[in-house]
Amino acid sequence: MGNSNFLEGIAIIGISGRFPGAKNVSSFWQNLCDGVESIYTFTDEELIASGVSGEFLNHPDYLKVGTTLEDIDLFDASFFGFNPKEAEVTDPQHRLFLECAWEALENAGYSSQNSDNRIGVYAGASLNNYQSFNLNRDQIGSANSFQKMIGNDKDFLATRVSYKLNLTGPSLTVQTACSTSLVATTLACQSLLNYQCDMALAGGVSIRIPEKTGYLHQEGGILSPDGHCRAFDAKARGTIIGNGAGVVVLKRLAEAIASGDNIYAVIKGSAINNDGSGKVGYTAPSVNGQSQVIAEALGLADVEPETISYIEAHGTGTVLGDPIEISALTNVFRESTDKKQFCAIGSVKTNIGHLDAAAGVTSLIKTALALKHKQIPPSLHFEQPNPQIDFDNSPFFVNTQLSQWEKNGTPRRAGVSSLGIGGTNAHLILEEAPALEESTNSRPWQLLLLSAKTESALQTATENLVKQLRQHPELKLADVAYTLQIGRAEFNHRRVLVCQNNEDAINALEPLEPKKVFTHFEETSEHPITFMFSGQGSQYINMAWELYQTETTFSEIVDNCCSILMKPLELDLRSLIYPEDSKREIAAEKLKQTNFAQPALFVIEYALARLWMSWGITPQAMIGHSIGEYVAACIAGVMSVEDALLLVANRGKLMQQMSPGIMLSVPLPEAEVKSLLNEQLSLATSNAPSLCVVSGTHDAIKTLHEQLTAKGVECRCLHTSHAFHSQMMEPALELFIKAVKKIKLNYPKIPFISNVTGTWITAEQAADANYWAQHLRQTVQFCGGVSTLLEEPNRILLEIGPGTYIMYSG
Repeated sequence: MGNSNFLEGIAIIGISGRFPGAKNVSSFWQNLCDGVESIYTFTDEELIASGVSGEFLNHPDYLKVGTTLEDIDLFDASFFGFNPKEAEVTDPQHRLFLECAWEALENAGYSSQNSDNRIGVYAGASLNNYQSFNLNRDQIGSANSFQKMIGNDKDFLATRVSYKLNLTGPSLTVQTACSTSLVATTLACQSLLNYQCDMALAGGVSIRIPEKTGYLHQEGGILSPDGHCRAFDAKARGTIIGNGAGVVVLKRLAEAIASGDNIYAVIKGSAINNDGSGKVGYTAPSVNGQSQVIAEALGLADVEPETISYIEAHGTGTVLGDPIEISALTNVFRESTDKKQFCAIGSVKTNIGHLDAAAGVTSLIKTALALKHKQIPPSLHFEQPNPQIDFDNSPFFVNTQLSQWEKNGTPRRAGVSSLGIGGTNAHLILEEAPALEESTNSRPWQLLLLSAKTESALQTATENLVKQLRQHPELKLADVAYTLQIGRAEFNHRRVLVCQNNEDAINALEPLEPKKVFTHFEETSEHPITFMFSGQGSQYINMAWELYQTETTFSEIVDNCCSILMKPLELDLRSLIYPEDSKREIAAEKLKQTNFAQPALFVIEYALARLWMSWGITPQAMIGHSIGEYVAACIAGVMSVEDALLLVANRGKLMQQMSPGIMLSVPLPEAEVKSLLNEQLSLATSNAPSLCVVSGTHDAIKTLHEQLTAKGVECRCLHTSHAFHSQMMEPALELFIKAVKKIKLNYPKIPFISNVTGTWITAEQAADANYWAQHLRQTVQFCGGVSTLLEEPNRILLEIGPGTYIMYSG
């Protein structure tokens, strides 16, 4: 059985696992390369503690060997939302597989919390003996018997992962004995090719409780008489039972490439079948069945056997099984090639024993890592071939040492077999990942984000990041930053760092440099974001210059806006914002002029807002200080950017034509300032409870300044050419109303604060030309507007402007 169209393949983009002698995939790979056999000899004390009787301990055929996994008794119950009792009655196989599923997604760089992908789960587990061994205290029919069943029955392995991780693709528990996890992988591939999901988790788990028990060897059985799995060797008499778990994350290759995913290997073809009854017994393997599944996988992959340079065999080291497996492989390969000993073969069972339901995915993980690292690890304990295997005249040889995986004119390719008792066979064809373009260095500064459910977990995550950066200096910090932001779930304990390179990150994170690293506990709550757009007076030459150089989104918007403004301004505004060195002074003076300052501020603030929004920071509300309100209106959809630019240019030009005036910053409450006004003085802005700006003629402002100074009030004249938001602007109003009426005004799609009223603008106001004329003349009620915003206590206020400035008007 197989899919007739594998297209360009299925990418393996994430891997996780727990194996004998290795608590993670990197340790597992190192053990494989070093030829480590993770089979342990137990002491009598350990065996007795596990409940092994003296009858077995003294039996001449009792092997005191086996495999163990670290910390299978440990489980982060609260992390996955388990209460203590629920965790206690849940099979360790289910618990461990859930942890591996989470880790595999993190390894792939995805979080179900932040991803729109439909993610499927295909998995299987071995026979559960945890319930009978540890949970027999409760009587049948007791209150928690149903919970025990949910926590232990194989049926609920995959669906529990989908529930706990919020995965919405197909969720199937697969059971085909030893071939379970490779069959699950094949089904996951088919689900992806049929577009039933966008990504898939596939794998298996096998844990027998208690672990330290050894086994009784029986002649003719599948268990080894000497405690070693000697696959393909003349001394081979069986395998060792191992504990372990493995999970891979799969994705359609084209989409993995487009997303810039880390690809370990590509599944080019896969097939599953069953032997039927054409064999000596139910538990016996079949040459015909195996040959057919291998041939089908090769056909679906559309590759020639001669291009396969490694086979990760089922390789249990049994007298009957190994020769049948090599015979089946040879039959298929010999249909198209007579070449001898060109394909290496090996079995991970010689390292860690037979992991039953997890065996197939473990073989797959080994092979994917081999393709990734371009190395073939040694298969252990091979000295002389099984006399029923003629390796010399076959396409195969047993790989007994770590070797570089050389190419043979085609991409590196491998086959992986997994054969189940009962006859369900699976075979996959793998190919090395395609060469991808390296990611760019991106921006010069990167934001590293870490979060965890507890303070101690946050510290562990920080230490893990430092370790990763130190061990892999080739990692690009931009890729690390992206994965931390996009591919990780968000928790309450958070840590933030802005840095330039890996060394910078390590030097700040390792000692937790307080001036660079910000750590915070964030309560779970909504935090509506408000964009705050600054007003005239904040402009300066080279504002946002570094962003213009490094952020394409920003620079393209600035360029487009300046192009639109070319005709009404009769110059390229960029020549003032980003002048040549020889023209800096001239540009700085021109940029103070209202007819240039206002369009320049609009362009920079609009580009900044769109840049934030392209990063996923979108406003739920906005406020602008005078000219800044035009940016808010544009972002809210009241006016198009083209109309807004022309209107702002017209506004600045009209205001520039008014009679000169001056503005005075007064550190007094609005009520006190109003008592000082006369016909020649206006309250231009109310910026804060005790900070206002007064506009008027030069003589009137000079007199007011002298009066206040005499009273000990430290006032300051602002560097402006005109008295904005005063009676001196009134001659411009009629002309401006005519200009506003020429453009289409819409109701706002995002709420924003009105400078005129100091509260939320109404739809009718936003679409009324007269409102925008009042806005030019009336007091800027910025203080009232901020007070309105702060009625929402969790609101985040984000300044969108050139930077440090004295906000007064415009």
